[in-house]
Amino acid sequence: MYKLYSMQRSGNSYKVRLALALLNTPYEAIEVDILRGESRTPEFLAKNPSGQVPLLEVEEGRYLAESNAILWYVAGGTPLAPESKIERAEALQWMFFEQHALEPNIGAAYFWLSLVRGGRDLQTHALEDWMERGYAALQVMENHLKTARFFAADQLTVADIALYGYTHLADRCDFDLATFPAVRAWLRRVEQVPGFVAMDWRPETEIDDTADVAAGA
Repeated sequence: MYKLYSMQRSGNSYKVRLALALLNTPYEAIEVDILRGESRTPEFLAKNPSGQVPLLEVEEGRYLAESNAILWYVAGGTPLAPESKIERAEALQWMFFEQHALEPNIGAAYFWLSLVRGGRDLQTHALEDWMERGYAALQVMENHLKTARFFAADQLTVADIALYGYTHLADRCDFDLATFPAVRAWLRRVEQVPGFVAMDWRPETEIDDTADVAAGA
């Protein structure tokens, strides 16, 4: 069984939990609160030197980091991974877009405005850039979704999961989706897929990584 080290309120972590839920794949969930430094203990850094979540233990002692790499791994051989060469490339295209255009802006705004106490004051200088670039990314998505139901293969794929992770949080960090009707309709389509779980959903098998925190304190 997989072990997934993730943070409940992290959009990147949620992507993986959502994919595993949609695939009905069992796993052991281990909560790691990066705001408390739990990803910076010696024990966790031995697993992932970048000190980030999510992190998937695919077999004993073998770990896979980076949310979209994990998505691609768990989706292999399932309907979430397109079959044709061009559709696979199109899915990857949108996953790369998510990491360079969406996550660094909407994801950063969500982290600092919604998760970090006093984060708005700490990041006043960056907020304007995040908003400008985040809205630009949403417009690219809107333009695509005007003529498409999903982002690749005309069906839900890992590309949609990757993009959904932070897009559905946009209204929690000052972004207004009122002028993006196609994006809002797509969000509803994703949420209507059988097996969908919300960000606050927790699997039955979950433990807290308190032992590592104590050891690293």
